[in-house]
Amino acid sequence: MRIARFSIDGNVAFGAIEGEKQDELVLDIIKGIPFADFELSGTKVPVSKVRLLPPVLPNKVVAFGRNYAEHARELGNEVPDAPFAFFKPSTSVIGPGDDIQYPSFSEEVHHEAELAVVIGRMCREVPRERVRDVIFGYTCANDITARDVQRREKQWARAKGFDSSCPLGPWVETDLDPADLTIQLTVNGQQRQLGRTSEMTHSIEDLIVNISEAMTLLPGDVILTGTPAGVGPLNVGDEVAVTIEGIGTLTNKVVKRG
Repeated sequence: MRIARFSIDGNVAFGAIEGEKQDELVLDIIKGIPFADFELSGTKVPVSKVRLLPPVLPNKVVAFGRNYAEHARELGNEVPDAPFAFFKPSTSVIGPGDDIQYPSFSEEVHHEAELAVVIGRMCREVPRERVRDVIFGYTCANDITARDVQRREKQWARAKGFDSSCPLGPWVETDLDPADLTIQLTVNGQQRQLGRTSEMTHSIEDLIVNISEAMTLLPGDVILTGTPAGVGPLNVGDEVAVTIEGIGTLTNKVVKRG
């Protein structure tokens, strides 16, 4: 099931996406929230008539770096022996169609296409065999990074945590095997990144076991699983699109920060 979060006439709701062709998609509005038992209302609205929002509003975004060997090498880094985590604040999250605001303190902003895992229930110290039980679903992400700031400041809080640096969407796919999916990214229609989730150094199970040893994960929290090789610069005016097999396409435009 594809679950979207949307606004219409000033109201925000969740809905289940129905249909396959983009111009024929409709939302069946959900009664309640999708992290608990819910029912479909039967009230349907065309996707073309709503504004899609970030599919979740996470309490925290836990991101894992250098989880694809070729990406680590392209930036001159070693592949870490253990998962390597950092955080993006909730204020970094934007949705499909929202603008990526080029930060005033950077001159080199890069794209990073990623598979995002959405947590479905409160959990901690999750055993490997129970990881799938705590996952709500999967969505597309773009870990926007101020690369010059990342190099200069060594720690990554500003480089990866600035406002609009975490596009998510367009919806959450709950019925998906994430083991070997194609991830690709285009800028203005030109392919920049192409990889497969099977190339991850540390699996989704590895990542969730690792971070849940340290902290409680809450429903709606997001885990970013790393990016394949091919990261590169974005400029004001660029349109960047992340497409993940079985999920869909997340598109955003880069604008000058107002």
